[in-house]
Amino acid sequence: MLNQGSVLALTGQASDAVQILTSGITAFQLTGSANCMPLYFLYLAISHAELGHPDEAWRYMGEATTAIEKTKERWYKADIHRVAGEITLLSSAPDAAKAEGYFAQAFAISRQQQAKSWELRAAMSLARLWRDQGNVQQARELLGPVYGWFTEGFDTRDLKEAKAMLEELVA
Repeated sequence: MLNQGSVLALTGQASDAVQILTSGITAFQLTGSANCMPLYFLYLAISHAELGHPDEAWRYMGEATTAIEKTKERWYKADIHRVAGEITLLSSAPDAAKAEGYFAQAFAISRQQQAKSWELRAAMSLARLWRDQGNVQQARELLGPVYGWFTEGFDTRDLKEAKAMLEELVA
C-alpha cells in the first residue's frame, strides 16, 4: 500500500497518493514499525503541495523531519531539504531566498553524505532557481560538474532532466 502510494506521488497522481499514503501510514504505524517513514511522509508532503494544500504539505515535512530524528534514517535528509525549497516556491507568497537556503542545505548534505543522486536533484533545483533569476552561468557552473560525474544511468528521469537543463543553459 505504501509503495503504491509512493508511486502515485511520483507520477503526479497526488489525490490518489494522499488517500493511499494516509491509510497506509496509519496501518503501518499500528504495526509498531517506523522503517522508511521519513520517505512516506515526504511523498505525502509532495502530494499535498501539488494539490495546493501548503499547510498540510508543511505538516508532513515536519513529520518527515521528526521521523528522521526518531529513526536515525538520515539518507532522506538532503531530499527533505530540497522538497522544502520546492514547497516554498509553490506557496502563495514564494520566497526565493528561503528556497535557495533549503536547496543549498540539500546540496551540502548530499555532498557530505556522498549521495550523488540527491546531489544531482539538489543541484537541479538550485540551478533552476538561479536560471529563473537570470543567473544562467552560475546555474551551469553548478550543474555541469555534478552531471559530469555520472558515467551511467543516462536513461533515468533525473539525468535526462539534468541534460536537458544543461543544454538549455548552454543555448
